[in-house]
Amino acid sequence: MTKPVQNNSSPATDPSARFTADQAAQATLLLGQSIDFPQVDQIRHCPKAALVIVQGRIAWHGPAAELSVTQQSFATVVDYGNAWIIPGLIDTHVHAAQMPVIASWGEQLLDWLNRYTFPAERRFEDPVIARQQSDVFLDALLAHGTTTAMVFGTVHEAATDALFEAARERRMALIAGKVLMDRNCPDYLSDTADSGFDASARLIHRWHGTDRLQYAVTPRFAPTSTEAQLERAGALQQEARGLYLQTHVSENPDEVSWVQSLFPKSRDYVDVYQHYGLLHERSVLAHGLHLTDREWTALREHQARIAVCPTSNTFLGSGLFDFARAEREGVVLGLASDVGGGTSLSQLVSAAEAYKVGQLQGYKLTANALWHQMTAGNARALHLDTQIGSLDSGKMADLVVLDSTRSANLSARLAHANSLEEALFATLILGDERLTRATWVAGERLYSA
Repeated sequence: MTKPVQNNSSPATDPSARFTADQAAQATLLLGQSIDFPQVDQIRHCPKAALVIVQGRIAWHGPAAELSVTQQSFATVVDYGNAWIIPGLIDTHVHAAQMPVIASWGEQLLDWLNRYTFPAERRFEDPVIARQQSDVFLDALLAHGTTTAMVFGTVHEAATDALFEAARERRMALIAGKVLMDRNCPDYLSDTADSGFDASARLIHRWHGTDRLQYAVTPRFAPTSTEAQLERAGALQQEARGLYLQTHVSENPDEVSWVQSLFPKSRDYVDVYQHYGLLHERSVLAHGLHLTDREWTALREHQARIAVCPTSNTFLGSGLFDFARAEREGVVLGLASDVGGGTSLSQLVSAAEAYKVGQLQGYKLTANALWHQMTAGNARALHLDTQIGSLDSGKMADLVVLDSTRSANLSARLAHANSLEEALFATLILGDERLTRATWVAGERLYSA
């Protein structure tokens, strides 16, 4: 993909992981340049790498020259040449129903919801449309190199079933949930505190822990839930171990003021969630642009995560995320597309926009940090880092192959790259889904350009 560069480090190989010809005959071998980002300041790069996949997992990863059997011994061999093989990208906040309204003109958050989002989500009351659009959504994620996501469904139980079923068929790791809304929304999208609890409980029992699927209790945001519904959402956390919570917080100044008027007894926006037991280490709150000192402290103390949504925040005019403050506070971050408010499902585009947001505030995000965030960092934010996010042996074989030759502009730029870090940065800034040559999930190729 680039001319020769200095390597930061190479993948560690396990000398005991030797394969006989019989074992290789049941395995898949991928060849190419491998790159992963186990730590913020660490890149592992192998220019002529081999990844052996057995039963959906990476069984061996190292220099191709160190394979213990011939390449011809493997059941399947795919040679990607000089393209990059990296861990599958991870999205920590995205809406399954909002692809039809991406790039809708002219509104900020609250008007955007009423004009575009709610009508789009209404269509999911039809189970046929819900299943069709779930397939479209997940296939689009794969085409963008995203293999795992934390996803908002809609208020409809059957539509959430359809989303989980489509993800299970693809063997994807997906965290999702039915939206809870019982006020300040159209009647056609409203549930009640009790009906929302009951439907969510049924979905939890059907899907949480099934294959690679996990459930997130999903109040849209504080203004669209009554105190009774938020109390029931807190009670849902007791339905199963390891449940997630996903919602929005402090995205827009008018929204923050609205929350204060709706919950006058709460100290601030975060305190609404905190009061109802919705703030914990598996809570992922999208945005967090206008937080008070107390809110930052509460997020840190409860180990809640913030999903940073840079393309959405700039597109809707919501504000700029304070990366420096998050670093000082020690709050764990995820990077997210937030489509449809966000303007691209590509996490490369999200990372490029995050870099620009940092630049506007004098905070320089490095290429290493951004690639780490899209992979191992987002895996950590979602408590999935023992399963995905790097190319270590034993991890699930969720992989994306990026090929710079698919972009003439990027290829021309990389011809002048003098280091791997320079090439990685240019790829972030100039790259998007067009670079995706192939996407593998659990050892199976689900997308090929």
